[in-house]
Amino acid sequence: MLQFSKYQTAGILGLILLAALFAVPNLLNEEQRAALPDFVPKTTVNLGLDLQGGSYLLLSVDTEKVIDDRIRSLLGDIRREMRPSSAAGRARIAIESLTYNQESNRVILRVADPADLDEADERVRDVTRGGIGGALGLGTRAYAVSRTGGRIEVSMTQEAQQFYAREAVRDSIEVVRRRIDPAGNKEVSIQPQGADRIVVQVPGDEDPEALKAIINRTGQLSFHRHDPSVNLQDAMAGLVPPGRALCPMAEFDGTTRPSPSSGELCGPLDNASQLPMVLIEDAEVTGDMVENAWAEQNPDGAGFQISFRFDSRGARRFADYTQNNIGSIFAIVLDGEIISAPVIQSAITQGSGRITGDFSVQEASQTALLIRSGALPAELTTLEQRSVGAQLGADSVRAGSMALIIGFIAVIIYMVVSYGRFGIYADIALIANIVLIAGVLSLLGSTLTLPGIAGIVLTVGMAVDANVLIFERIREELRNGKAPINAAETGYQKAWSAILDANVTTFLAALIMFQLGAGPVRGFAITLAVGVVTSVFTAYVLTRLVAGSYLLGQRPKEMTL
Repeated sequence: MLQFSKYQTAGILGLILLAALFAVPNLLNEEQRAALPDFVPKTTVNLGLDLQGGSYLLLSVDTEKVIDDRIRSLLGDIRREMRPSSAAGRARIAIESLTYNQESNRVILRVADPADLDEADERVRDVTRGGIGGALGLGTRAYAVSRTGGRIEVSMTQEAQQFYAREAVRDSIEVVRRRIDPAGNKEVSIQPQGADRIVVQVPGDEDPEALKAIINRTGQLSFHRHDPSVNLQDAMAGLVPPGRALCPMAEFDGTTRPSPSSGELCGPLDNASQLPMVLIEDAEVTGDMVENAWAEQNPDGAGFQISFRFDSRGARRFADYTQNNIGSIFAIVLDGEIISAPVIQSAITQGSGRITGDFSVQEASQTALLIRSGALPAELTTLEQRSVGAQLGADSVRAGSMALIIGFIAVIIYMVVSYGRFGIYADIALIANIVLIAGVLSLLGSTLTLPGIAGIVLTVGMAVDANVLIFERIREELRNGKAPINAAETGYQKAWSAILDANVTTFLAALIMFQLGAGPVRGFAITLAVGVVTSVFTAYVLTRLVAGSYLLGQRPKEMTL
């Protein structure tokens, strides 16, 4: 029990040295870490929001709007499916009524001629045939179709509603991540909370209002045809015809409003009016067809421009439209506001273009980022926001570090006073335990929060708890008259079950906190889980190695513990 082979001994000591190698960069500044040899690890433990300072936002995702939008889209699909199609060889089916009940998420179709009911039913089932989840979308059906008398009813299934809600939250997280951390190097924490909430934590960022402004922009880019036949004064008075929309010109901090020109994409508008425009509501090209967007200096004038590139689908549609509409205004709309309204001068077939308007560098960069990151699938509402100053973060680091040091020193003194030589062995294991925790957290690139420091402090106490169980058991065996070596072997052997039970239950609790928690709760769970594993290793294996080396080497006839 107390004997270790030289290979086992080398493995135990090598593991501790390896952990120390990963932990050392945390003690060095950035320049010193850069000067380390290439084979030396340079990853460190990152400081969380509460230690470094930063911004915290709790966002709510409007999942009901996502479901509503999908059913309204289905409404349009059904209407189109009833139209004639020479390619598909089908005739028109006259619709008596097509309504949507928002409360029950139900679409009701009535056809004018009862003889067309079977054909209409078949077409509706074709439209709703796709499934959700599963390979190739062959999972659960998204819609349930039923027929009652002379009407056809379509309702979204409960499974589909839950699926689309989860998908909206997941997609929102990804869009938010691309907006606030496009390079992926800010150690941003974006986690779902509950069914329809998102927690955003950005260490080092102390302006939650600016962060919220970037996140809450819908980012919906679209290209619309201008309708000059509608009188602008009538439209501004509220008389907007169906299928048309009155859109204002966007305002920017740097240049009041962008000039309605678009460089090599299109020529300038003769009358650079800042009045709103009446546009065809249905977009010719949408933002999801934009493959990339970036800000750069405008080579033809002052300020910056936004360059963009379409995917193959968008390039083809953009080329077709510009080829057939030379001389007309083509409005570029972002979140319901016109950011540019150029006149098409020639067909654009390269699949790329640029939006000019004397943007400032910040305006161009943020707009390009919005376009590039894509549109949010649902509206986000800020439920809570707060900022943590760097000074408060530094105070938290000092307070947490002081608590750790005081607890560490107190435990070391207690163990030496209570158990003498074996207490020193436990203290050696405790130091090794801290080194192992730091090494593992550095290897994982974990973010350390104030609750995480609390987890380490708790681990310090738990690490010696196992040693207390072992040493008290050895004392009991010594009082029963056993020799020191036999007493130590029996103590380690019989204390193992109690140590294992206590630490397994704690480890399971940490796993549950990690799965169900978010942000700092997860930080506490990670340090606690890592600490449980390392404390069992150091308390049961390392102290046994050191104590066994002493007992088997010296073979004392008596031992005071």
